[in-house]
Amino acid sequence: MFMMRRNHFEIVKDSLYGRMETNEHTFASIEVLKERMERLKQLDKSFADIEFSPFVWSLKRQRKEVAVG
Repeated sequence: MFMMRRNHFEIVKDSLYGRMETNEHTFASIEVLKERMERLKQLDKSFADIEFSPFVWSLKRQRKEVAVG
């Protein structure tokens, strides 16, 4: 079966819209995007105020709740 490779943005977006289950792929993609955003901020100060949306932060909290619960 052919499996289409998906980028990290698409994985997080599909998890947010409920088209994909929120799982380890989601959390790994959030971490990759977080690292990329931090590198952008270091390269150019014009990116300093860019942050994840509150919805992405909610996804990140789900991981902590699952790990504890």
